[in-house]
Amino acid sequence: MSTPKKEDPRTIRTREMFKHALFSLLSEDPNLSNLTVQKIAAKAELNRTTFYLHYQDIDDFLNRITDEILRELSDKIEDLIHTKDITESQQLTQLLDYLYIHRNYLLVLIKIDQFEGQLFLLLKQLIETRRMNSKKDFNKNYVAVEIKTASLVGIIMWWLRNGLHFSSDYITDQIHLMYKVK
Repeated sequence: MSTPKKEDPRTIRTREMFKHALFSLLSEDPNLSNLTVQKIAAKAELNRTTFYLHYQDIDDFLNRITDEILRELSDKIEDLIHTKDITESQQLTQLLDYLYIHRNYLLVLIKIDQFEGQLFLLLKQLIETRRMNSKKDFNKNYVAVEIKTASLVGIIMWWLRNGLHFSSDYITDQIHLMYKVK
């Protein structure tokens, strides 16, 4: 049985330098069409040849970064799904804390137009799992999973774009007030 090959720390560091360069450039100018390999390499203080050792082109680079960030987010939500000892409110706060910490990367993903749809699917899975594990009977008086997911995604997207002056605890409380059954 072979063991998985461990990635060279220099490769990891180089890819991180390119990733940080990308996010820095996009925060200065969010227009993806203005990106060039030369600009990314210069910002990373590396050369174009090094870029091409790791990526085929800018599209490959963006796809890999997007996949990496979405995989991390998916792992985080998966962890929350399987955590039984915290409340739904604590789960949401932990997710919002994670999104806040990674907001600069996520804002780039929003511009690439892949984040919102993936977030919808991940949150829908979280809501469905929570409902299946609940002892409550979710009858017609409960908000449909798709509607609840869409509203949560809308709130999270607004928060990431415009509302980061509000804490994750505050947003969690506001979301719970919206769904409070009277």
